[in-house]
Amino acid sequence: MPSNDPIRPRRAAALMMVLIAGAVAAATVPSSSDIHHVPQSTGGPACVPVASWVIPGANGGQATTIEALLERAVQAGVVLLGETHDSHEHHRWQLQVITALHARHPDLVIALEMFPRRVQPALDRWVAGEVDEAEFLRASEWREVWRFDPALYLPIFHFARMNRIPLLAVNVERSLIQAVSAKGYAAIPASEREGVSEPASAILAYEDMLLESWRDHLPPDKQQDAALARQDAEFRRFVESQLVWDRAMAQGIADAARQNPAAVVVGLMGSGHVIHGWGVSHQLQQMGLEAPLSLLPWDHDGDCATLVPGLADAVFGVAEPPRTATVARPRLGITLEPAENGVRIGAVTAGSIAERTGLRKGDLIIEIAGVRPEQAIEVAAAVMRQAPGTWLPLKVQRGSRTLEFVAKFPAASDP
Repeated sequence: MPSNDPIRPRRAAALMMVLIAGAVAAATVPSSSDIHHVPQSTGGPACVPVASWVIPGANGGQATTIEALLERAVQAGVVLLGETHDSHEHHRWQLQVITALHARHPDLVIALEMFPRRVQPALDRWVAGEVDEAEFLRASEWREVWRFDPALYLPIFHFARMNRIPLLAVNVERSLIQAVSAKGYAAIPASEREGVSEPASAILAYEDMLLESWRDHLPPDKQQDAALARQDAEFRRFVESQLVWDRAMAQGIADAARQNPAAVVVGLMGSGHVIHGWGVSHQLQQMGLEAPLSLLPWDHDGDCATLVPGLADAVFGVAEPPRTATVARPRLGITLEPAENGVRIGAVTAGSIAERTGLRKGDLIIEIAGVRPEQAIEVAAAVMRQAPGTWLPLKVQRGSRTLEFVAKFPAASDP
């Protein structure tokens, strides 16, 4: 999803197809009189002290206060709070901002990337107090639509329920993003776009960021030609898929802001959709709304060189408690792409377990660990469950043939 830098991990999380492929490969498988200057730092915790707010800028940025930011939030009407999805500390920070904002301006709406629009009834019933936690997670299809540990988000959901703050599902089905990546927005029938209007074109710097990640997944002999990669038809569709993702969330937020003009809409989403205003903010402004207030958590070991003007309106220093060490899982060594009848292998890494197993680019995975996968993330999840030293059965379609393989993961002590 792992670096704690608020930019780098969200590059992966903001890029749908790269995120899925990366999961498989890696486990394989987020102006006021009280402003003053912050001394410049070359790295480490000094640039954004823990429990401090800083406005990114030259020479280390400027410190500010939560009171000043809350006033700006109420004026803006929309606030975007970034996150690294699997960081408990990022979600604690989000809850802290929400509670402070609620004390300042109780009329709130919380817009969530985590849920596609179709599960809105489940969110409404939860906020109304009609279902318990287990039923809420079941009815909202949490395990299918998001899959991160619900404990990361439940404190926020409970605060919303306690204070009857509307929770709003603003995402779309993963299948729509995959379809755009495979065929392009124009090729998707209007009836299948879930109401998402044509997104505004990408800001060049956003496209550059997407290109950087895209090139990382090209063969080595093609990675150097940026101009060629930028014009690649698959890359153009990939950019479109990210823009549709941003547009979908922006539309949900814009609709809520227009329907509840007195409310402040708080959007919770991966930081990749927030940084520099390239993603959701850009789409909101192209739809006629004012720029939202964009806030990010800043991990104490973040690279101060990336704390540049425009990164966000402000960042808050956090320190994630140490995590229990886990055994590194071996890599399978494949990237995935959507296919009409399942999940196709887009590339096989040389020397990887996949190559040694006999898997090839173009193979259609029709069964993994005894289950037929319909989406790439299901393949990623199956691989992530593998412990060192275990075997993983796969069945693939190669041309007219159906072939069976067993991927053998080495024991933790093996090279």
